[in-house]
This record gives sequence, C-alpha cells and structure tokens, in this order.
Amino acid sequence: MSNLVSKEIRLKARPVGMPKASDFELASKPVVQPGAGDVLVRNIWMSVDPYMRGRMMDRESYVPPFQIGEALQGGALGQVVESKSDKLKVGDFVQSMWGWREYETNKAETFQKIDPSLGPLQAYLGALGMPGMTAYAGLIKVGELKDGNTVFVSAASGAVGQIVCQLAKAHGCYVVGSAGSDDKCAWLLKQGVDKVINYKTCGDLNAAVGAAFPKGIDVYFDNVGGSHLEAAINHMKPFGRLALCGMIEQYNDTAPRPGPSNLIMAVGKSLKLQGFIVSNHLDILPAFYQEMGALIKAGKMKWQETIEDGIENAPKAFLNLFTGGNTGKMLVKIGPDKAV
Repeated sequence: MSNLVSKEIRLKARPVGMPKASDFELASKPVVQPGAGDVLVRNIWMSVDPYMRGRMMDRESYVPPFQIGEALQGGALGQVVESKSDKLKVGDFVQSMWGWREYETNKAETFQKIDPSLGPLQAYLGALGMPGMTAYAGLIKVGELKDGNTVFVSAASGAVGQIVCQLAKAHGCYVVGSAGSDDKCAWLLKQGVDKVINYKTCGDLNAAVGAAFPKGIDVYFDNVGGSHLEAAINHMKPFGRLALCGMIEQYNDTAPRPGPSNLIMAVGKSLKLQGFIVSNHLDILPAFYQEMGALIKAGKMKWQETIEDGIENAPKAFLNLFTGGNTGKMLVKIGPDKAV
C-alpha cells in the first residue's frame, strides 16, 4: 500500500463569527507506512460536532486548538487495513479521534476496537458514542434524574438531545423538547416526547415553556444557552438541576454577550447549574453501555442521522450544524462499509 494517498480537510483560517467554507481546505498527502506498533486505518465514517467550533479558536480550553494548515480531528470509525501491532489485526473495526481524513497511520493505542454486531457501525458516533454518553452523563449524573421528573431539553432533535429525551422517557419522566422545524417536532412526538416547542414559530419562548410546565421543571438539559436558558430558569422548580452541555446559540458570537438576566433566581430557587464535559465522566461508561444496550435491543431507543458523502463535504456538514441543516447526528460517509 505504498502508493496510497489520503485526502484530508485542513483548517485554512480561524473563523471570525460564523465559519465559512473558505476557512477550510481539501488537501492530499501520501499515506505513511506503519512501523512497529502501528496500524493503518481506512476511515469509513466521521463525525462533525458543535464543540469543534471552539477548537478553531486560538485560546486555552479543555482541548488544544486546531492548528492552521493541519488536518482537523474528530470522531471517526474505520477498519484496519495494515497492522504492525499485536493489539489490532487487519479487518478489525476501530474508533478513533482521527477524523477529517481518509487514512491514518498511528500507534494501535490511539484506536479502540469496537464490536460491529451491536448495531449499525455509525451508531458508535451517535447513540453508542460520544453524543449518547454525553446525554447519559448530563441527564443521569449531572442532572441527577429521578423517575417521574419533569424534564426540558433544548435542541431536542439533535444528536445529544434526541437521546436525552428518550432516556428521560425510559425513566417515566414528563418530557418537553424544543426544536426548530415542524418536521423535527413531529419526529420527537413520534418517539414519545410529551410536548414539543418549535422555538422559531412559538412567538414568546418563555410563555411557551411556562405553558408546557405548569408545575415547573425539575431538570433542564441545555444545548443552546441564551433565551432557552433564561426561559428554563424562569420556570425551574426549587432545587431544580440544569445540566449545561452546550450553548450553540453563542458559539459564533464575536463579543461576549451578557449572562442570563434572571440568574439571580438561581439563588432564591436553590438551583444547581453545572457545566460538564463528557470526558470527565468516563467512570460511568459501563453503566451507559448497559442501559443503552438494553434500550436499543428492546427497540426503545431511536435516532436520526443526516449524512453527507465524501471527505470533501465535511466542511459543508460542519457548517450545517449552525443553520439547522441537520436532524439528529450529522455524519460524513468517507468510504465503503468495509475497507478490506
């Protein structure tokens, strides 16, 4: 395989405000042959996620920033096509953070072997992957969910939100989700969500949330921030829990915006507002696999995907995250289902 060439997407410029297609570039480079302890993997699927927007900024964060002129990184699924390691063999399916490229040669330890029999391969980038684990950690551990709670989920049709809604329903909760189109709202209702709010057409979001929760909210799972967070705070019950997962409404701001104008209510209501990063909660990974596996096998966990074909369309897939151009998990299909 010495003549292989790998296409990859590099960061060409740091976005200012909303990212643009010109901030990315498609490039090619020869595939590095594996040395001792290495494997060569051909990627089949890759993920684009909102958190990647933060890594495009040159600032200190919980993960290092992407570098100009270098291939981006992110979740990927592939198959080993050459191995110089006793840890992985040719044909093994693996998960890694070596996305945004067709091939990657690296130490076997940077890849995790997965079992393709548990479901569609790409589920390891969604319900069985980081989005699913994020939903589980935020709802169960950070949100301290109790059976029968009232739960509000913003961006409820997204990769994380759709899992949060169904997990909460599995625990006997009353669940309301917000989404940005009638089709997305209809899908959520079909999965058992009790009520939905189309935040683009509801008019007064705060009034809509209040009407949906006449007795208040126990747990708010925040993927949006901004006006959604303010509305949730207004209608939280005393001792309510707010799991702050993401604030996509603010990711492309060019200047800091004021915090929630009603944050003082957190004191009087004894609220808990906690931000979280999924990698801080890997101790509950076995419990996540156990509960999610059982729900999937029982047909009680569904998910939607939006798929772009070809590595060259990865920037398009990423940009669509910020315009509502996806339903459920946004994925890029890089190559055939089997690489060997």
